[in-house]
Amino acid sequence: MSNIAKEEYLYVQQNQKVPVNNRLSYLAAKRFVDIVGSLAGIILLSLLFLIVAALIKLDDPKGSIFFSQKRVGKNGRQFNMYKFRSMVSNAEEKLQELLQYNEVSGAMFKMKDDPRITKIGKFIRKTSIDELPQLFNVLKGDMSLVGPRPPLPREVEEYSDYDKQRLLVAPGCTGLWQVSGRSNIGFKEMVDLDLMYIRKRSLLFDIKIILKTVLVLFGSKDAF
Repeated sequence: MSNIAKEEYLYVQQNQKVPVNNRLSYLAAKRFVDIVGSLAGIILLSLLFLIVAALIKLDDPKGSIFFSQKRVGKNGRQFNMYKFRSMVSNAEEKLQELLQYNEVSGAMFKMKDDPRITKIGKFIRKTSIDELPQLFNVLKGDMSLVGPRPPLPREVEEYSDYDKQRLLVAPGCTGLWQVSGRSNIGFKEMVDLDLMYIRKRSLLFDIKIILKTVLVLFGSKDAF
């Protein structure tokens, strides 16, 4: 961790309430980038969407192509987040028996060799292609291109008041956590990184995170 990152960690940890950049000029510019970026992504990646959809159906003809899941967004508002389906159709039912194998701390579940993941699911997760349908969430305004990852309702139930500050801004497709180690980072560090982003967020910072995300995707060994 760089000296600057260490200083930011200390700030977030020592100051329980994090100031939020809600300047109208920034919010307007951020929304403009979200609309243009999500539209461009949907159009440019439309062929990839069709190919992935076909592969998912070939791998598991009975299951759906897309997966919709309730997530918690800004100020605790729930919405349906979209993904390409990468797991078996009864994945949620099998979750309870797998909770004991959770590989990250805190209010999250991650398992590197999750048996619920399909063959094509392993590939689209490794490359983060499964996340691409969230561009529609961005276009709708449920999410932003950059922000904290939207948690599950059951995860939020375990949040402390400090953790709930992640919900002060719109959730994002990517963020500081994703480009800083992703699954190798525990829940507490993820919260600190999200609050660091909330305190520092600006249009330039957002663009830097988007560009770094593209670089990370070429070596997404931490994605599971």
